[in-house]
Amino acid sequence: MIISGIQQMGIGIPNVYEAWEWYGTHLGMDIAVFDEAAEAGLMLPYTGGEPRSRHAILALNMQGGGGMEIWQYTSRIPQLAKFEIALGDLGIFITKIKSKDAKASFDFLKQKGVHFLSNLKKNPIGTPHFYIQDRYGNVFEIVEAYNWFRKHHSNHSGGVFGAVIGVTDIDKSIAFYSEILGYDKKVLDEIGVFSDFERLNGGKQKFRRVLLKHSQSRVGAFSKMLGESEIELVQKINGSARKIFQDRMWGDLGFIHLCFDVNGMDKFRTFCASKGHQFTVDSSESFDMGEAAGHFSYIEDPDGTLIEFVETHKVPILKKLNWYLDLRKRNPEKSLPNWMLRTMALNRKKWN
Repeated sequence: MIISGIQQMGIGIPNVYEAWEWYGTHLGMDIAVFDEAAEAGLMLPYTGGEPRSRHAILALNMQGGGGMEIWQYTSRIPQLAKFEIALGDLGIFITKIKSKDAKASFDFLKQKGVHFLSNLKKNPIGTPHFYIQDRYGNVFEIVEAYNWFRKHHSNHSGGVFGAVIGVTDIDKSIAFYSEILGYDKKVLDEIGVFSDFERLNGGKQKFRRVLLKHSQSRVGAFSKMLGESEIELVQKINGSARKIFQDRMWGDLGFIHLCFDVNGMDKFRTFCASKGHQFTVDSSESFDMGEAAGHFSYIEDPDGTLIEFVETHKVPILKKLNWYLDLRKRNPEKSLPNWMLRTMALNRKKWN
């Protein structure tokens, strides 16, 4: 039973190619693992009991970190929340993006005209970071990080580094993210009003804020590329919190799930059930995304935030030569060779 790292953050958006260009040119997400229009037929508990058509692109940044599953409904108009989402509301409020140099990332994004939600500051553990909004109102935190697969791109940003998640009972959530997902190292646990939150919607309130990292290095085929990550939990001290996806469907606008690359899905099914978090969706056999294939499942955290597991079976290495790798035929703990992972850069998308 292996977690290799955060594979991707799912993002519901209104226009898949427009969004990919924005994430590609601003955050370096320019490698497409798959680009497919199809029907989401297995997510019925979260799509109103009906299959829904969608178009999805899984994009990566080759410097390291998790990817983004850029996801657009094509059979219906994706819906905004009916209220103004605020920090501490239940679910994924912020996606963390790693940076080689936070100051350089800040300057680059400022030059790009991005909407900033903070100045460049240090977080409570002394790490330089800042917050931005994309063109759809999604909030991203750019965090300086030191674990990289490679350093070559002119954009200083890497891939997905974690998430900020609103919860109702932070101790219960710590147990979930520690025991099931391996974030067992608490590096921050404070209650207060935090200056770096002040320009986030609802950020001037008092919160309990917990930052979790994993003490064990990740292993598995994509562990070197996905790298280290962190989970930040926030709980409102005063007032009630609303579910970010209340009265909406998975795939509507916003951060729809946090996905982990795993191996040993059958063991995960048993283990999660033993902790009281049964799979709510299970593809059972291998699913096919056209250019990639695997086995996926979902569980919910204590507040209903969706966590996806994907056990990758087939992945494109070099599409132009029709070169695909079957991961079922190799040692699950062993990382893929660097040279093989780097050939995925030949699939890079370039925008004018």
